[in-house]
Amino acid sequence: MKIALIGPTGFVGSAVLAEALARGHEVTALARTPSKIAAQPKLTVVQADVLDAAQVARAVAGHDAVISAYNPGWSEPEIYALFLKGTQAIVDGVKQAGGKRLLIVGGAGSLYAAPGLQIVDTPEFPAQWKPGALAARDALASIQKDTTLDWSFVSPAVHLTPGERRGTYRLGLDTPVLRDGQPSDITVADLAVAIVDEIEQPRHVRQRFTVGY
Repeated sequence: MKIALIGPTGFVGSAVLAEALARGHEVTALARTPSKIAAQPKLTVVQADVLDAAQVARAVAGHDAVISAYNPGWSEPEIYALFLKGTQAIVDGVKQAGGKRLLIVGGAGSLYAAPGLQIVDTPEFPAQWKPGALAARDALASIQKDTTLDWSFVSPAVHLTPGERRGTYRLGLDTPVLRDGQPSDITVADLAVAIVDEIEQPRHVRQRFTVGY
């Protein structure tokens, strides 16, 4: 497949890039600073500002699917506004390019800890992660209203860690995958496996899903 990847140098995006290339897909990586990405077979790197829908549209045109692992950075003071602005520009850019398939990587904060209670709203949710988590939740609420794109939104496990690729995972929808009654973890390498699996064989079109061990 021809896959456009947004956020290829980040924690999740770099793992998705490695997984997609390892499976033989052609990947176009959108980056603000292309020099940060090493040349590899079947990889094309294009300079693009994801806050600009027109630049996104030009970069993703002609691709089978777009994966957005966009995150302005957890230490970015304006993460809430930038995450929403960037995600909307990506959605608009995919539409302008005539694309249909879009997978957005969000956060675990919008998963439900209990009926009617999202994790981001629980008292123990870390304050430093809250602006980004709220942005991802609001981005999910926005994309859920979209009836034109074949979108998917993935929330990682509550505990997303570095680590080896096992190639296995379990799926959930709006509540965390549990192990021994507690929210499970997953390595970023296996989150990438689940993301590329979803692109290759869509099972959650116009749905949010989550993964964990």
